[in-house]
Amino acid sequence: MNKETYSIFIKQEAKRLGFEYCGISKAEFLEEEAPRFEKWLHQNMQGEMSYMANYSDMRLDPRILVPGAKSVVSFMMNYYPEEKQNEQAPQISKYAYGRDYHHVIKAKLKELLSSLREHIGEVNGRAFVDSAPVLERAWAAKSGLGWIGKNAQLIRPGNGSFFFLAELIIDVELEYDGPIKDYCGTCTRCMDACPTQAIVGPNVVDGSKCISYFTIELEDAIPNEMKGMLDSWMFGCDVCQDVCPWNRFSKPHHEEKLKANPALLSMSQKDWEEITEEVFTKTFSGSPLKRAGYEGIKKNLDFITSL
Repeated sequence: MNKETYSIFIKQEAKRLGFEYCGISKAEFLEEEAPRFEKWLHQNMQGEMSYMANYSDMRLDPRILVPGAKSVVSFMMNYYPEEKQNEQAPQISKYAYGRDYHHVIKAKLKELLSSLREHIGEVNGRAFVDSAPVLERAWAAKSGLGWIGKNAQLIRPGNGSFFFLAELIIDVELEYDGPIKDYCGTCTRCMDACPTQAIVGPNVVDGSKCISYFTIELEDAIPNEMKGMLDSWMFGCDVCQDVCPWNRFSKPHHEEKLKANPALLSMSQKDWEEITEEVFTKTFSGSPLKRAGYEGIKKNLDFITSL
């Protein structure tokens, strides 16, 4: 088998495991992204997400993260839901409707790595799902899966941006895909629609102003100056994706393990206000909502509902 055959095999396996798209790029230093990332950190746009400043050498060079790495294989998995939440209820980002995607996708990547070892032989590598110092959107863009839009999301032409991204970094040389054109054009809908004006320039999101930051990452109280600016978002935010013209092409996913929790879809504001810790734990066991936890969800709810 040669690198072309290996690449075809990986993409076929990715499709079999339920990934919509797979692209491959050479494991190397991210020369273009490095100054942008350093500037973003220097301007404190990470807020209290101090982990973003850790291991920046690994973020910018996968060969430090995975010694001997030759290829970064990027994957996309659709999470656009078939049904939406009750519109009168506090809103939750669509990615969190079902089970925690980290576990679902990581299991698939491990299976793919195992298949690779069966077909190729000794393969050293690691699987990553949004949980390590990897600039996943940069790698997905380098491998031609889409372009990074003005809202800093990866957008795929004809499909939109409601996708989870994941990577396999391996020590096998493969056929590399190239980047595609940026199709945002003059559109600024995401920038104009952001409730907290967190998109401070094309492709630049000030993380410390983002609703997702306030409702998921921030452990302290949400600053009072944000009163009335979070709309009804209780966990995450989809505004910049919902207004993106490319997301009119979004189609519901078919991954059974990421299916929306019916209880979440049907809950009203009253249900959220009255939920007990016991019911929360039982209903959202294995859900991304556990990241904020019961206390965090109640804190966010109080903030968006109090005058």
